[in-house]
Amino acid sequence: MNWLRRLFAKPQANDDRDTTQSNAYDLIGGDKVIRAIAHDFYQQMQTRPETQSLLAIHRSPIADSEQKLYEFLSGWLGGPQLYQQKHGHPALRARHMPFAIDESMRDQWLICMRAAIEKSIKKPEHQQVIIQAISTLADNMRNR
Repeated sequence: MNWLRRLFAKPQANDDRDTTQSNAYDLIGGDKVIRAIAHDFYQQMQTRPETQSLLAIHRSPIADSEQKLYEFLSGWLGGPQLYQQKHGHPALRARHMPFAIDESMRDQWLICMRAAIEKSIKKPEHQQVIIQAISTLADNMRNR
């Protein structure tokens, strides 16, 4: 999480957060914004013609995937480690190995994520840093 540490200061919260991470979670608007990003991400995926092959590999109901994305983003951005509390370490690559993730799938995922981030995060400088980091993460998910 070096990209977040460089941009944002450490959190002052006394909850279950990892205090070695940034407080990007708080700076972008906390839980409400994280929920909006997860929701908007799946709305984008369901409504864009160019992301239908990405949608096809997601299990129904989509609400389950949306909840897991919300939980992951919460901890990834320095907030409560909701995903880890429920499911253990994210182990993203291992969890995504059953799916053929090539450049096209990565790009479809990023189309949806960029749109959700740009809609929900108000400050362009925060958008830019988070999009850059999430793009690196998405690229590392490729397995084809």
